[in-house]
Amino acid sequence: MTAPLFSGRARRSVAALGAVSAGFLLLSACGEKPTPLATVTVGTSSVSAEASCHNEGKELALEEVQECLTNLKNPKTVEYARGDTLRLGVEPEIVEDGRRWSAVLDGQPITEPSSNTYRSFPGADVFATGGQGEAPASKKLAFLQIGEDGKPLAVWSFNLKLK
Repeated sequence: MTAPLFSGRARRSVAALGAVSAGFLLLSACGEKPTPLATVTVGTSSVSAEASCHNEGKELALEEVQECLTNLKNPKTVEYARGDTLRLGVEPEIVEDGRRWSAVLDGQPITEPSSNTYRSFPGADVFATGGQGEAPASKKLAFLQIGEDGKPLAVWSFNLKLK
């Protein structure tokens, strides 16, 4: 009769270590690291998303930016009531190395390009129509990352839904 080379506990430890190593190998093989997050907060509700359009830090073609702004890809949704404070934030990585960001609502810029990581709009009525009929049920909100040279680098997509 021969004794086992490893005890049951040692075999389980080696198997767990192997599984963790394989997991790290698979993650590193994906090739694409996650993009930094942008966040929209209304009241106590907050949603964050990775960039919906990006080119690994290289310039996006203007046609691609326009497509991203009009046909948002899987936007995260946050409910918004008139008079709520709208808060917009980006991770610091988005504004590093001279880059800036701007918020765009239904294709129209609502902020100047900024290197700040946070903007707040207390009591803003983003659904105001200026007396031009009934307000839409939702609006497309996007964050546009702009390179040091003024060219677009990435787009983050959100959907504001009227409460």
